[in-house]
Amino acid sequence: MRAVIQRVKSAHVDVDSKTVGKIGHGILVYCGFESGDSQAEAEYIARKILNIRIFPDDNGKMNLSLLDYDRGEILSISQFTLASHIKKGRRPDFNNALDPVSALPLYDFFNNILEEKIKVEKGVFGTMMEVYSVNDGPVTFIIEKKFK
Repeated sequence: MRAVIQRVKSAHVDVDSKTVGKIGHGILVYCGFESGDSQAEAEYIARKILNIRIFPDDNGKMNLSLLDYDRGEILSISQFTLASHIKKGRRPDFNNALDPVSALPLYDFFNNILEEKIKVEKGVFGTMMEVYSVNDGPVTFIIEKKFK
């Protein structure tokens, strides 16, 4: 599993010109699932996102997690292209992306872990989405985990 997280001042996602998810300060999460991923990877990354210290304290240092940051929220977007590989040529290889039938339950599980601790808004799995964000920093990280 691979996630790209961005600290944002605000973000929202539209499907068919309608906003389906919207947050203020918090984290925009793009997550992609790969063949062989399980609930273990999803839980690991969800907990890492909740606890990673990327918000400023009173001194401006990144010392606060989303759980410490009293107004933080998450916008979670499924993005199968994160499972791509570009090793040769010019076309991304999506052979390692988890099929949608298997990925949807993992995406739901991932979001449920997050929702136990924080407000989570979501895009619509498997649809074309327009994602808008105002980055804060910018502060962006890639989190990956494979249990094998």
